[in-house]
Amino acid sequence: MSWFESLILGLVQGLTEFLPVSSSAHLRLTAAFSGWEDPGAAFTAITQLGTEAAVLIYFRQDVGRILAAWFRSLTNKEMRRDHDAQMGWLVIVGSIPIGVLGVTLKDQIEGPFRDLRITATMLIVMGVVIGIADRLAARDENGGRHRAPKQRKTLLNLNTKDGLLYGLCQAMALVPGVSRSGATISGGLFMGYTREAAARYSFLLAMPAVLASGAFELKDAAEGGHVAWGPTMFATVIAFVVGYAVIAWFMKFISHKSFMPFVYYRIALGIVIIALVTAGALSPHAAESAG
Repeated sequence: MSWFESLILGLVQGLTEFLPVSSSAHLRLTAAFSGWEDPGAAFTAITQLGTEAAVLIYFRQDVGRILAAWFRSLTNKEMRRDHDAQMGWLVIVGSIPIGVLGVTLKDQIEGPFRDLRITATMLIVMGVVIGIADRLAARDENGGRHRAPKQRKTLLNLNTKDGLLYGLCQAMALVPGVSRSGATISGGLFMGYTREAAARYSFLLAMPAVLASGAFELKDAAEGGHVAWGPTMFATVIAFVVGYAVIAWFMKFISHKSFMPFVYYRIALGIVIIALVTAGALSPHAAESAG
């Protein structure tokens, strides 16, 4: 991987990680359209450490409160009723599905799942799902001619069942094209949560999974020596800087805007990819490594 490729891929990772458009799909597509080798699941997981560092800094107050309350709850039974302590446990519960499936399906994630036909299909299918979830949320928020606005749930209403359902939605993002934020936020909207609550929990829930995945891939890369460390670390730093700016923008955007622009984009992109692959202008498989 060249330094120029790492710059572009780092920008793509930072721009798309927190938007409901699938960062792994865009990394795969950027390489395919440019005629570069597929950066691979390891590159994606490592550069996500950069964007996850942006999440940790942006939500540092939330994370600090949750961690402090959770650790105190281990020895203080009274603290187990505290909302922040409960959030700590719910993040752990919600991380179980992606942890189990990530290990179980590792070979598929790094191989067959990266087929562009699967990516395109997931872009379209999840685009429709996000669109339906967005319309349901808008209906509750705005009401109608014969219907009063409906109060949606906040994170104070989060329970173990909902936390596990959020986790199952997040696990779907193991397939490129799904989108971690898209799956978890739309899942939250279907469960009746506000846009901001769904997005906030989505970002908090991603932390253990992304950090564990990145650490796992770092270990494998160090042992196998198959990662271009300089360009990969450069891309990770770029992803961190860009990702932080995107988080700040996105949290303001969702408070008063619809997800429909992302829905239209996902569907259009998926259709274009299918058309190009069908016409033979784009190979559905990753480019072979030159070395």
